[in-house]
Amino acid sequence: MNFLSTFVTFQNLHEVRRLCHWGPVIALSVIAICSTMAILDSIIWYWPLDTTGGSINFIMLLNWTVLILYNYFNAMFVGPGYIPHGWKPENQQDTQYLQYCRVCQGYKAPRSHHCRKCNRCVMKMDHHCPWINNCCGHLNHAYFTSFLLLAPLGCSHAAIIFIMTMYTQLYERISFGWSTVKIDMSAVRQFQPLMPFSVPAFAATLFALGLALGTTIAVGMLFFIQMKVILRNKTSIESWIEEKAKDRIQHYQTGEEFTFPYDLGTRWLNFKQVFTWSGMPKGDGIEWPVHPKCHQHTLTIEQLKQKADKRVRSQVQYRAVEDYNGACCPLSKGLQTFFRTPCTEEPRIPLNKGDTILATRGTKWWMYGDKILNEEHMRVGDRVRGWFPRRCVEKCHYDTAASDSTSDKKLTPGLLHATLSTSCSTE
Repeated sequence: MNFLSTFVTFQNLHEVRRLCHWGPVIALSVIAICSTMAILDSIIWYWPLDTTGGSINFIMLLNWTVLILYNYFNAMFVGPGYIPHGWKPENQQDTQYLQYCRVCQGYKAPRSHHCRKCNRCVMKMDHHCPWINNCCGHLNHAYFTSFLLLAPLGCSHAAIIFIMTMYTQLYERISFGWSTVKIDMSAVRQFQPLMPFSVPAFAATLFALGLALGTTIAVGMLFFIQMKVILRNKTSIESWIEEKAKDRIQHYQTGEEFTFPYDLGTRWLNFKQVFTWSGMPKGDGIEWPVHPKCHQHTLTIEQLKQKADKRVRSQVQYRAVEDYNGACCPLSKGLQTFFRTPCTEEPRIPLNKGDTILATRGTKWWMYGDKILNEEHMRVGDRVRGWFPRRCVEKCHYDTAASDSTSDKKLTPGLLHATLSTSCSTE
């Protein structure tokens, strides 16, 4: 029970503040409502404790609740594991293959990324999850995925209890018209409920049923997404890096062959990298077992190439033609912009007419880029970047020729060497 010792000692008491966030508040509320209503419905109206089946059902409901909360709090408080501040590789020559984080004043280890929410470089970062108000990464990946599995199973059990409770209690009151459905209600009629199934009880049960079904579908989908990347020994970020690597090679026709370095060849071996009997994953979060064709810095070198490629492609400047206040879903910018807002916690940047932005990526309705600041802000290291509506900007005409010629360039070794120095992380 390593979690209990962690919870009791709490080396960092400020971790308790993670509970004071809309994500954990909503998640714990859903767990509490579904668990409480399932237990009450079972004991009072559907399956009393004085029967063998009722006792087993009650124990199973408690078991789901305990397991769900155990993995949830472990995912939240154990955390993903962080790269130490000021970290450097033992071999100083390896620094040329790594990105430097100015916030953490150290190099990013392989598979690590800087999280703006946690303000730390996270080991094997998958994503920052608002529901646990923490990152999902190296140390808590197994706990987080177990929670994603157990929550739908527990909610499915609770949903069955809710449906059968409403059916059995309303059987004599409402004609369902199910002429082909025959359910033996003799056992139900022998049981006298502890209290009448009133309208408030029906409303509470129906509400809990909606929460349980919604959680089962939504969290169940997240579980399958997580298992898909785990069985390939990837993270969500690394899947995106691999996809961009293939696009880069195809765009520049470099003739390279990119092999993802951490896929150990079989799903079972990949699975055991995350899930162990001790609950703690294999490895120290710094060095990793790799594919025979690769080495420790295969992925980091590819990241540097992509950073350099982004620097080359981001020479296209845009100028703001409309003011934008930084709202997440700005209705004033059109319905398509409102409904197609990026589903991410990355910031939106307010724009004033005349601002200049270097766009690095985008969708049909939104763009992401860096706002060009004055010299005073640049000297102190300020950086403003985020999403903004595409309709608020237009491409600078004087930059068209330069951008067209730049986009046609191949990322040659000389060009890569010239741009790598500017591709270090500035989070």
